[in-house]
Amino acid sequence: MSGFAEFIAVNIDCPEPPALAAFYAAVTGGEVTYDTPEAAAVKLPSGLDVYFQGVTGHQAPTWPEGDRPQQSHLDFYVDDLDKAEAAVTGLGGGRPDFQPGGDRWRVLTDPAGHPFCVCLRQS
Repeated sequence: MSGFAEFIAVNIDCPEPPALAAFYAAVTGGEVTYDTPEAAAVKLPSGLDVYFQGVTGHQAPTWPEGDRPQQSHLDFYVDDLDKAEAAVTGLGGGRPDFQPGGDRWRVLTDPAGHPFCVCLRQS
């Protein structure tokens, strides 16, 4: 089956787009390509874009369930889960208590509270 659209980006609602763009640029080695109080963008090394959209009154998702469950999340390959967690928390992210991944992946959160996974790179 042939498609008619090309996937170019994912958009993430947040309270402070510049801060979240800087966080994900540091996590991925990407480049902030657009930065205003209302919206920001990061070009990932893979060539894909992540856009951040300011939302007044934004409330972080609850993990793993609750009033505001996650509706989507990002996954990243890493070589070492502990080093990735230390880097993320050093950038202002967090680590929720609930961890369903065992030793293959870890759930972390960005500074706005969005959960994402770091997954061990398969060799």
